[in-house]
Amino acid sequence: MDVANSIALVTGANGGLGQYYVEALRSHGASKIYAAARNLNSLDDLVATDPKIIIPIALDITNEQSVNQVASQCLDVTILVNNAGVGFNQGLIAASDLSQARMEIEVNYFGTLMMCRAFAPVLKQNGGGAIVNMVSMVARVNLPFNGSYSASKAATLSLTQGVRAELAAQGTLVVAVLPATIDIGMGKTYPDPKVSPEEVVSDALQALFDSVEDVYPGEQAKQMAAELLRDPKALEKAVAMMLPSSTH
Repeated sequence: MDVANSIALVTGANGGLGQYYVEALRSHGASKIYAAARNLNSLDDLVATDPKIIIPIALDITNEQSVNQVASQCLDVTILVNNAGVGFNQGLIAASDLSQARMEIEVNYFGTLMMCRAFAPVLKQNGGGAIVNMVSMVARVNLPFNGSYSASKAATLSLTQGVRAELAAQGTLVVAVLPATIDIGMGKTYPDPKVSPEEVVSDALQALFDSVEDVYPGEQAKQMAAELLRDPKALEKAVAMMLPSSTH
């Protein structure tokens, strides 16, 4: 799928990778980009870069009414980028309660699922199009000090596979983007190596062009994917050692 002349919608466009997606889509020739966020005012600076192309839209991906309303307004979308997400640095057992874990599932899993369900008929009407889901390498190997976030991303990866199967008949490409540590947001506090947000977005858009379903931006993600094929238990144990020694 070619990004040029496409019409895209990017969730979580007011920060993090969202802004990079909007900028990259614009530079690749997208004819219209719906930049979605809960707070329209948070999109002002982004929209100002090209108000003819970038259209702000209010969206709460955890609210089904909001999701359906946006889908009914954006009937010309050919690329859906499910970028919005939330994460907390907490373990599964170490967390004081389940409130943050529930929020991660609500946003990362149910939010992404509602967007896929709402826009599947829109994409079908427009010839198939594509869905890009921001997942994470932690979907395939749990990062224990971020355990509930990892679990929510594992659920997101699974739903991506299911949506991919269900939408294959309508010609919709469904891409999972699985980077490791990104040099942005909470990733800045993690040890190197890190992948730049520009590389993540570039690889995701290249995956659209090449019809690649699972893409691993950055050397760290590629190495981890290779290790999962070679010796998954060794990688699991290596990642487990990232926990503070007092927890072992």
